[in-house]
Amino acid sequence: MKLRTTYSGFTAAVNSYFDHLIARVAPLQFKRGGPIIAVQVENEYGSYAKDEHYLTFIKEALESRGITELLLTCDNREGLNCGGVKGVLQTINLQKLSYGAVQHLADLQPQKPLLVMEYWCGWFDVWGEPHHVFCAQDMIAVLKELLEHGVSINLYMFHGGTSFGFMNGATDLTSYKPQINSYDYDAPLSESGDYTIKYHLLRDLLRGLQNEELPRLPAVQNKQVYEPVVLSQHISLWESLQCAEKPFRSDDPVNMENLPVNHNSGQSYGYTLYETTIYSGGALNSRNHVRDRALVFVDKHFIGVLDYRMQELVVPHSERERTLGLLVENCGRVNYGPALDNQRKGLVGDITLNHTPLKKFTMFSLDLAPSFINRLQSLRWRSTGQPPLYPAFFRGSLMVEGQPRDTFITLPGWLKGVVIVNGENLGRHWSVGPQNTLYLPGPWLKSGDNQVIVFEEHRAGSQIQFEENPQHGKITDVSRQPFCTLL
Repeated sequence: MKLRTTYSGFTAAVNSYFDHLIARVAPLQFKRGGPIIAVQVENEYGSYAKDEHYLTFIKEALESRGITELLLTCDNREGLNCGGVKGVLQTINLQKLSYGAVQHLADLQPQKPLLVMEYWCGWFDVWGEPHHVFCAQDMIAVLKELLEHGVSINLYMFHGGTSFGFMNGATDLTSYKPQINSYDYDAPLSESGDYTIKYHLLRDLLRGLQNEELPRLPAVQNKQVYEPVVLSQHISLWESLQCAEKPFRSDDPVNMENLPVNHNSGQSYGYTLYETTIYSGGALNSRNHVRDRALVFVDKHFIGVLDYRMQELVVPHSERERTLGLLVENCGRVNYGPALDNQRKGLVGDITLNHTPLKKFTMFSLDLAPSFINRLQSLRWRSTGQPPLYPAFFRGSLMVEGQPRDTFITLPGWLKGVVIVNGENLGRHWSVGPQNTLYLPGPWLKSGDNQVIVFEEHRAGSQIQFEENPQHGKITDVSRQPFCTLL
């Protein structure tokens, strides 16, 4: 497969998708009485630009299926030169007025309206790095200058959001970096829908540009700080394997996508356990074939982590037969840049012990899908009086009195894993931060008992707690750079 090109396999997939999608979209266009006033042809293709015919193909695929509204493309400053297509309005994505970006767009298409398609009012976060914020006053200063020069704006993001489950994504420009579950983005409306200082300043700015009174603000939705929950039962990952799909055996390791699971459609997300037999110790080398992070076990005892940076471990010596296990996690699929074409997860090639490739693997798909979590319930869970064998699932009950409300879960003392409430996967928890809380929407709770399951890879805390507001670790301000004028 060659993504975002006119390679026949990809265009066939796009055509099949558009046959279903555009049939639903076309009747909602403005000219037919609906709300759609413009349609974007792809997204930031100038930063990818692998096929000069590709955008023309997408444009014609839209038009041939009845799209008649204004067509646009969008790119950052560097991508504008490669991201246009004849007959389509180009727009720009930016945060600061630097490098003559808007003037460059004006020069590319004289006498055309100027639009900032993505005005970045914040930035996304990746695990292990600071939480990004963008000063509200600096944001308003940029927007004010844009509007005063007649430039239209579209906010990205106006309302922050959440990538629940395993849908967090990743970047890979110089190195692979998985994104956190929160996509709050320091937006005017927060991840949980709260007003921020940015919202109020933006409202004041827009109020000054028109004569009509703005509508009254909807009331703020209150949060609830529930009582801490003790997860009083546990079951080990090894015991849970009986709830997974039938294991697959192969001489060589098979990546997630090619496993014969999910009705032969492969595994998309979660974990895969690879087990094989070893007869000695020595140097275990991943040859950079782990995608993206592997917990390594010998006879179920943890010996270390293999990932992009750590590619070799020492296996303790023994001449007896032992089971080597690698629990490999898909930490998030790359969502931008050239690495899009290389998104195979699990073990994507041989790993070696003392320079010899290991063979005869047994593989368990552990995508933590609802069906798997449901099957877990029928197993015999142990009380926390018995020490758990990690990784492990922990189970407890959250009591909700009255109408459920939004809240944020925090896990003091826990290290890394996944939180599932009433069968809904909230996402990962990881002590490296910057995300220290997980957003739990009120509609996913019910009055009475609510089941909480935490999958923990390394070490459980004594309980989980709740907060009214999200908590972050170290913060970095992306606005602390000089500004330039617009034109």
